[in-house]
Order: sequence, then C-alpha cells, then structure tokens
Amino acid sequence: MYFHIPLNVRSLKALTCFLVLFHLSAISQTKKFGEVKGTVKTSDGKPAEFVNIGLKGDRGTIVDAKGSYQLKNITPGTYVIVASYVGLVSQSHEVVVSANQSTIVDFTLNEDNEQLKEVVVRGNSNKFARKESAFVSKMQLDNLENPQVYHVVSKELLQEQLIFSVDDAINNTPGIQKMWEATGRGGDGGSYYNSRGFIVQSGLRNGIAGMVTNQIDAINLEKLEVIKGPSATLFGSKLTSYGGLLNRVTKKPFNSFATEVTLGAGSYDFNRISVDLNTPVDKSGKLMFRLNTAYNYEGTFQQQGFDRSWAATPSLLYQPSDRLSINLDAELYDGRKIGKQMLFFYYPAAQLGASSPDQLNLDYEKSYMGDGLSQKSRSANVFGQINYKLSGNWTSSTNLTSSNSFSNGFSPYFYLVPDNEITGKLADAGKANYLARADQSTDDSKNTVFEVQQIFNGDFKFGSLRNRVVLGLDYFRINSNQHFFYSNFDVAPLNDENFDYSTFNGESMQGVYSTTTPGTYPIVNKINTYSAFVSNVLNLTDNLNILTALRVDRFENKGGREGGDLEPFSQTAFSPKFGVVYQPIKNKLSLFANYQNGFNNKGIYQTIPDGPPINAKPEQANQFEGGLKVNALQGKLSGTVSYYSIQVKDILRAGLEANTQIQDGTQLSKGIEFDFIANPVSGLNLIAGFSYNDSKLEKADEDVNGRRPATASSPYLANLWVSYRLPQTSIKGLGAGFGLNYASDNKILNSASMGEFTLPAYTILGATLFYDQPKYRIGLKANNLTNERYYIGYTTMNPQKLRNFAASVSYKF
Repeated sequence: MYFHIPLNVRSLKALTCFLVLFHLSAISQTKKFGEVKGTVKTSDGKPAEFVNIGLKGDRGTIVDAKGSYQLKNITPGTYVIVASYVGLVSQSHEVVVSANQSTIVDFTLNEDNEQLKEVVVRGNSNKFARKESAFVSKMQLDNLENPQVYHVVSKELLQEQLIFSVDDAINNTPGIQKMWEATGRGGDGGSYYNSRGFIVQSGLRNGIAGMVTNQIDAINLEKLEVIKGPSATLFGSKLTSYGGLLNRVTKKPFNSFATEVTLGAGSYDFNRISVDLNTPVDKSGKLMFRLNTAYNYEGTFQQQGFDRSWAATPSLLYQPSDRLSINLDAELYDGRKIGKQMLFFYYPAAQLGASSPDQLNLDYEKSYMGDGLSQKSRSANVFGQINYKLSGNWTSSTNLTSSNSFSNGFSPYFYLVPDNEITGKLADAGKANYLARADQSTDDSKNTVFEVQQIFNGDFKFGSLRNRVVLGLDYFRINSNQHFFYSNFDVAPLNDENFDYSTFNGESMQGVYSTTTPGTYPIVNKINTYSAFVSNVLNLTDNLNILTALRVDRFENKGGREGGDLEPFSQTAFSPKFGVVYQPIKNKLSLFANYQNGFNNKGIYQTIPDGPPINAKPEQANQFEGGLKVNALQGKLSGTVSYYSIQVKDILRAGLEANTQIQDGTQLSKGIEFDFIANPVSGLNLIAGFSYNDSKLEKADEDVNGRRPATASSPYLANLWVSYRLPQTSIKGLGAGFGLNYASDNKILNSASMGEFTLPAYTILGATLFYDQPKYRIGLKANNLTNERYYIGYTTMNPQKLRNFAASVSYKF
C-alpha cells in the first residue's frame, strides 16, 4: 500500500486549520474543567436519540442511542444548556459548572409522539433503520403508512463503512446497480445507476433539483433516500426515471458548537481531509451556521488516471420563532480528472469473436493512453427555503434552487476493432486485437437548472377522519449550452510490448485539433415546465388509509440544437397516483398496494417520408405494486417485501419505411425486492437486500423485439452487511463490519444486429474495523477483499478497482 498527499493551496489551508485546532485542544488539557451530563427522554420514558444538546455560545453534542449525553472540558461558570431538534420547540435550563465536578441535567420532552416524528426514538440499537422521511411523499408519513417503497442509507451506516461518495452508498440498497462512471461533463456527467430496469442519476437534493455532474462527495450527506418506481406525480419527469429516483438529504445546522476533522489515506494514492464545523452565530441560538468541506484525491489501479476534487457545502439556518425558519445553503464542487477507461462497442460481438471480457485480448490493469487527457469540471448549486407555520393545521414551504454545471477538457474514448478492419483480410474476422483511440471533448459546456416550488401541507379532520394533504406549484427550467467536439487519434494494437501507448496524450491530441477540423455536437436549448400537483392521505380507520394524487404538467421546449436543429413544441401531461395501506397490527405490520405513473416528453416525429411532422404524445409508464412492511420486535426488525410490474407504452420505434417512426412501442419490467434491517442482540446489526428484475421489449424494433434491454442491468442483485460493536466494556466503541454485493450476468449488447455480449457475475467482499470515542474515531476499511476482476457498464464495459484499503482518523471538538 502506497500513500501520497499532493499539497496544494486548498490542502495546505485545511491541514493548517487542523494543526492549529489540534494544538489549541492540547493546550486546553492543562486547565481545570468540569462537565455536564445527563439523559434526554420522551414523556413515555423512552430515550430520545439524536437530539442536539449544547451550551449556548459554546460546544454541543448529540444524544446517543440510550438517551445519554456528556459535555466534557467545560470552563467553570454559569451556562444555559439547550435540548433541541430542527422542527421542535427548544427546552433549556441554567446550569452552574464547577471545576473537576460533574453536573447532572436531565431533559424530558413533553411533546407527543406525533410532534416527535423527526426525532428517532428507540429503546434499542437498530441504528440503521431510518425509514421516516418528509420527502418521499412531500408530507410527514411514517414508513408503515406509506404505500410507496423506499430505502434509506443512514449517516451511521455511512460512517461505519467509511463511505466517501454516493457511488459507494448505493451498495446498501437492494435493486440498485452502478452502470456508468461519472464523466464530469457539464449537464450529464454524473454517475449512472439502474433501478428496476431503468437508468437513473442522482438529481434531487432535499426533494428538489440538485444536479452534480461528477462523482458526488458524501461530505454533506445526512442520509440517502432511494425511492422506487415511477414518481413523476410528486417529482416531475426530468429528475426521475421509471425505476425511481435518488434523493440526497443534507446535514443541517444546529444551535451548539461542534467540529470534526478527518484525515484519510489509502491504496492507489488515496488521501483526503474533511472538516464538519457547526456553530451558533448569535447568543440567542436562533442563527446557526454549518460548513462541510473536503479535499479528495485518488489515483488508479491502472497506469493513467486520477480524480482530484474539492467540495464545500455552507449552510445558514435562521429560526426567529417557533413558526418560521429560513435556510440558505450551497453545494460547491470543483474537480479535475482523467476519466475512467471505458471500452465502447461499435462492431457486433461476432466480428470481435467474443461474447464476454475474458475472450478479449485485454490487459485489465493497462491504460491504453498517456497523460494529460484531463478535464476540469465544476458544479455550483444554491438553495433557499422558507418554512412557515400558518396555523395549527397548515404549513407553507417555499423552495428555490439554482443548479449550475461546467466542464472543459478531454474525454478519451476506446473502441474495440476486429482484425479484418485493419488488415483487410477476411480470414482475420472474428478476432479483436486492435483498439481505436479517440477523444470527445467539452468546450466550456454549461448547463443551468432553476426550480421554484411552493408547497402547502395540511393535517386536519374531515368529519371524524384524519386528512393529510399537500398542494404544490412548481416551475422548472433547463438552459443547456453544451458544446462537444471530437476526433479520432489512431488505431493501436492490443498488448504489443513494443508499442508506445503513451503517444495518445493531451499534447498530441491538442495537436490533432490544431491541424484538423473536429466534429461538433452542440446541445443548446431551453425548456420550461409549469406544474401543479395535489396529494391526499385519508385515514378511513385507524388502521386503513388511502392516498390519491394528481399532477398536471405543461412542458415547453423552446427549440434549439441537438446535433441538428430542434423544432419548438409544447405538451400537457397528467400523472396520477393511488395507494392503499392496511395495518392488521398497528405500527408493526402493514399491507400496501400502489399505482404510480411516470412520463417522458417526446418531440417531433414523422409517420411517412417527407410527410408532415407529428407532435408525439408523452411516453407513459404505469406501475402496479403490492407487498408488506414490518416493524417488529420493539423496533429490532424492520423490512419490506414487494412485487412490482411496470409497463411503458407509447415508445417511439422505427417504422416500416426509412426515416419513419411509430409511437406504439411497449416495454415491461417486473420483479421482486426485499430488504431487512435487524438488531437481534445488543451491538449486532444486519442489513440484507435482494432483488430480481425481468425486463423485456414487447413491441419494439425487430432488432431488439422480445429481448432484455442492454440498459436493464443485472437481473439478480443482493447486498449484505453485518456489524458488531462491543457492549459497555473498557473498550466500548470498538467494532467491526463485513459485507458483500452480488450482481448476476449483465448483457450490455443484446440485439440481432450487435449480437450478445455479457459482463460476468461478480461478488465483492468488504470489511471495516472502527474504534469510536467521544473525542476521536479511527476507522480501517478493505474493499474487494478477493481481488476480483469485474466490469460494470451498459453498451460499454469499464474495469473496476482491485483490492484496496483505506484508513481514517477523526478528531471531534
């Protein structure tokens, strides 16, 4: 294992801050201090986990799973100690701290359970079971009363697994598979995943637009919500797919001081420094500030490649009263990278003489390029939110986001070429010993997404029945100004020890562009979408509730260019949703069913050659799903089992005559999913998930009709994580975890013309060892323990990292 820390201005600043803070902390140990400790419980005597405890104008901490807290190293004096959580009325006590003494202050939160929904209250340590969400249905619904399936990756799990990116976080959710590496290209450069047979990106943050066009750092991630099925009714069509969506829930400021600094290093030159700083700004504790920032560098297991990034996510929260809160925050990402080596297929598999990677003459660890083929990328997202309690039954939430991305630089492409295309000899067909090398660059490519969303939530009685409703208005704008240019470089023989592969580099590629006219592909357009939606949950009985929702969406494409000219067009779409939940055992078991809709606006097409253009209908996806959810054994076991069937209709496909299209194609995707999170004994936690997906193009072009789409991912996926933390002993805080991810064979070519090419199944093992103390945390991680050589992709193949290790040390103030 080899460590390397490249020092630049950012890393020097961050390292300097860390050393200064560490020095001040060391000096402070020579003084005489006191401490405050105690418990926080609800009115029914249960521990109130994750409540914020802090001294006004000083430090703070978080209540643990047993409802206990401890504030150490406090200078003697009189303080006001506050117990708070965003959305709750703060409680405070005056406390006198004396040198070398412990002062006990206990809190009892008198709010009822309905008011405490945002506080996770548990009497056990099933810390990974975080299923409450205000975003999935845009109203406060418990998991058991929500007819939609979703999965949550909690911050506790992110910390235990030493997860630094969203790419790694998704490994803990059933039915999600990474398909394509982040390219960093402005507009579409984020990682691509698959859910229920459909491609999806992470485009939502706290329920509204938050595009990041590079690998997303987890520095500001409170939890990751993976919401399943077509979800256009509440989230629109531009940020979701028919398989679902990914919603990043971010960390929020709180009204006490706390800081955590983390240093990390590992295999392939990995090194990282991050800071999480939270502080009240005023003495009253009504204005709070939080900053999460990280510098990250990682090399490659191949000869060429790196990814250097910096992230900063400042957040300001103002709570002048119990009825009003104002939040302003931002996500700033800046990076430079050489893209991961992806191999494209331009020729049919039969001409290459291979149907899987092991039949190709490829060196897994070799980079078929030199240096300098790098790209710069930036994302700058700004968010604003005003929450106001209109009355005891109604609240208002006004949300605004501006999401901007930029990229400039090279993006190397590689194409497998059959021998006969180079030698001109028919006898050489069925072999692939050559690689075409090319570049597709972006030239100051920019993409801007702007969204304003107004939501009103009501919770009131309709006669004797409880009724919860959300009313929403949404304006969504995309302004694309992307510029791609490209050129071939050469054709290189594979694995010829006498060939100099480094000739394909940044300097030589720039020389090609200076002497030839490159091809261009602009994507320039403006799209406005105006939407209104309503969703209502009615409790017919204490155990039975129904959900009905409807969205109307006015889509206006102003025209522009995407390769060629795009004609302006407008469409109106309706998206309904329906769900029913019955709890035969209240708060422990629920049976649910749902109908969900998604749609995709299509453009102009022709029914006959040279005929009049036709405005295509929106493509529609309809899901029917049913299953059960469980929360049993006093919260020690939670899980979901479901069966779904998604039918996509009105797909455009090729007509019988040349250059014509017909809008009657269909695709079917159905399957099962389950996940369980358990805490069978104290300290032991388990997460398990499994999914099976059967996708088929039922009415499509003859080339693919009746086949599984090449974008549908592996049919079988499974994930497992088991961890154990030692109970109350002299080495309390010591623990270890072990997990695996399994994916079955993945057909990335599957058509009559291209043949079949399959990425083999893989099982990846990982483990962590951690020691968590109030003032510091040490973590060790091992990935791909068996050193498995495996690929991901759709229509492409991309080799993944070999065995690697990482370590981190965190210091908490």
